[in-house]
Amino acid sequence: MGVKQSRASSNDKDPKRLLLRKRQKFSSWDDTLLLGKDPRSLLKRGMRHVSFSLVTKGMTDIPDFLWGLLEVQKLNLSHNQLQVLPPEVGKLTRIVVLNLCGNRLKSLPREVSLLQSLKVLFLNMNCLAEVPAELSLCRNLEVLSMSHNCLSQLPASFADLSRLRKLNLSNNYFAHIPICVFSLKELDFLHVGSNRLENIAESIQCLASLQIFIAESNNIHSFPRSLCLVTSLELLNLNNNDIQTLPDELYLLCRLGRIAWNPMDKGLHISHNPLSKPLPELPSNSSTSAFSSLLAWKEQ
Repeated sequence: MGVKQSRASSNDKDPKRLLLRKRQKFSSWDDTLLLGKDPRSLLKRGMRHVSFSLVTKGMTDIPDFLWGLLEVQKLNLSHNQLQVLPPEVGKLTRIVVLNLCGNRLKSLPREVSLLQSLKVLFLNMNCLAEVPAELSLCRNLEVLSMSHNCLSQLPASFADLSRLRKLNLSNNYFAHIPICVFSLKELDFLHVGSNRLENIAESIQCLASLQIFIAESNNIHSFPRSLCLVTSLELLNLNNNDIQTLPDELYLLCRLGRIAWNPMDKGLHISHNPLSKPLPELPSNSSTSAFSSLLAWKEQ
């Protein structure tokens, strides 16, 4: 009995066994460091970008070695427990795509302004109550997702993001669409659903390139005539609001084509509103003729 216990205790002190047990708790990137390998060996080199991913690692802090991977272009740190993005992120000046969604970030460092190559930034599902004005210095930004945060305003300087094409502000606390958004002339996708909007400003007509506009699940009281001037619209979702009437100028939105019921379909989404009279019953595969029927219904 004593021999077995002594063997067990000696095994517990065996450095190799201890290291093996530790390795079982570590992810592949920890293991690489333990073995003395160069962290750059973890980089994945694709046809277009050099990428690095630490998704769902349970991290509360970003490992310091990351700031030495200066050639990384796509960085995915999503679905961890990060509360702070260190200013050292400004060292990664080649980053094109940065994914920080699903963390606990409450703020961003001003050094994000140094990411001059950044085109795509995912910040959704965090705890952001504000974003720094310096983010507007990332002039190459094309896609910005900040849904599911605690935002109620944006810096006026965001108007300088002249190349921005897709903006997601859904599931926040906006009482109105930020004025700076109406200066984004290249915007073709805007999602402001599940906020606290009560109206859509007349300035919406300034977004002449807009193809998809989603403002569902707010408390919007009217369908503004100015929205009918955005003739590039192919999908307009105003479901679950407080709209009672449709504007006479609705016929101008000829690209909508039909009344849509599936959230992914192009067309006009106007269900679950207290319209003064019910929508006409139309087949689910309806197209231009169905939209014409809606216009005829409007004139009744």
